[in-house]
Amino acid sequence: MRAVVHTRYGGPEVLELTDVPKPELKDDGILVRVHHVSLNALDWHGMRGEPVIARVAMGWRRPSTLIPGVDMAGVVEAVGKDVTAFQPGDEVFANKGRACAEYVAGPARLFAPKPTNLTLEEAAAIPAAGISALQALRDKAAISSGQRVLINGGTGGVGTFSVQLACWLGAEVTVVTTGPDDGLLASLGAHRVIDRTATQVAAWGDGYDVVIDNGGTPSLRSLAARLVPGGTLILVGAAPGRWVAALTRIIAARVLSRVTGKRLLGFLAHPVQADLLVLKELAEAGHVRPIIDRRYQLEEIREAMAYLETLGARGKIVLTV
Repeated sequence: MRAVVHTRYGGPEVLELTDVPKPELKDDGILVRVHHVSLNALDWHGMRGEPVIARVAMGWRRPSTLIPGVDMAGVVEAVGKDVTAFQPGDEVFANKGRACAEYVAGPARLFAPKPTNLTLEEAAAIPAAGISALQALRDKAAISSGQRVLINGGTGGVGTFSVQLACWLGAEVTVVTTGPDDGLLASLGAHRVIDRTATQVAAWGDGYDVVIDNGGTPSLRSLAARLVPGGTLILVGAAPGRWVAALTRIIAARVLSRVTGKRLLGFLAHPVQADLLVLKELAEAGHVRPIIDRRYQLEEIREAMAYLETLGARGKIVLTV
């Protein structure tokens, strides 16, 4: 089968489209013919091996996972003998590693039926970003109806889902973005949109119950100052930096939590089928919709990754396999 492979760290030039063996189907698994893949920040961090401290998990000298991609949607081609939840022909989506390939295989518990009102392309844009936003807002921040929420970085994948899910949870949502809103964020439910290029942090307002930081800047102290006493700041986006920036920001958050009396929490999503099913139901009910910025063919993976690295995407980047 065709797959994108990288055997060394670097820029988009390290990505190669080549032939690799089809993944093996196990008794508790399903084999899926991939139709679409969406890209996430995790993909370019993995491509470059940055921040360097993350190579402890990714492979110190070279990537331990050769095929990038963690979001996909496709059609079940075969099922293992122990699988009863799916059958060939079913349309599914998943947060599944090694997704930039013609086929993926894995335990059936990792996959979920595609939302009935979405295309496979749209479904592929949901998993990682949707799960990250859902777990950050619902579980970590425990947002409730009537709270005031500030989302710093609202136009990326996690950001666009964060806006919609905060509104679904009943919050009054203010979003900070780079540049004026062209109507996208308002269409997703944002009550107020702030242009960071034209507004100082102090003018973002205060008295927020929750701040969701998808951007990694500005400083933690300035974000914490936007909170009510006892408010919560959730760090979802990684801080910029090649070496250990993300780790130092989490450590700083713990220190500031003790100093300020506010909850500053690092966050890492844990993909589970149950949350894919929640997002499926929310999509079918019209509460969330994936926003797709640009579309590429799998053969254009280098161009797609280069665009992802600009951090300018408004929504998700989707590849057709």
